[in-house]
Amino acid sequence: MTTTVSTAMSPTGPPTRPPAGPADRVWTIPNLLSLLRLLGVPLFVWLALGPQANGWAIAVLAFGGISDYADGKIARRFNQSSRLGALLDPAADRLYILATISALAARGIIPIWLAVAIPGRDLLLALTLPVLARHGYGPLPVNFAGKAATLSLLYAFPLLLLADTGGALGTVARAAGWAFAGWGGALYWWAGALYVIQVRRLVLADRLAHGVAAP
Repeated sequence: MTTTVSTAMSPTGPPTRPPAGPADRVWTIPNLLSLLRLLGVPLFVWLALGPQANGWAIAVLAFGGISDYADGKIARRFNQSSRLGALLDPAADRLYILATISALAARGIIPIWLAVAIPGRDLLLALTLPVLARHGYGPLPVNFAGKAATLSLLYAFPLLLLADTGGALGTVARAAGWAFAGWGGALYWWAGALYVIQVRRLVLADRLAHGVAAP
């Protein structure tokens, strides 16, 4: 049976499989916020590339960033965590980031290399999913570095879009936006490296548990 696991290290050894995860709940406030974020993805793309309504596009991005923070807080505060939420929240984040960098690159606001580097990390991490599945695991939870990276990028993109308006406000927004983008991009790849390390530890622990020698 495939399960989503936490990868906290025990004091004396490799990560272990935890007890049963969150409940199979669907209708929760965090899940609703994640769904609204998903619905906002095509709306943002249309606003940014169609009428190029920067103000409304920034508002959609701002809602995405605020709701990303709020759904986690609500889930923990009111015990509304769920297996669906554990999958829906990072999926919404990745789609938001992919749609945003695609739109900003299409308008020439960010360079192509940045638009390739961010989703490129996700494509590389997707290669770990079959490995996890062979050992009975689902996708691992997003680590703290990954959450910080996502939040930084969700701050960066509306600021970079605001910078496109020009003027003194645009100048300030450009500096702040690139600062968040730089930190967010670096953290995004660092979180990916930590994810790969976690996968390796789980695989080695599973092999040792079944008496299979590590390569």
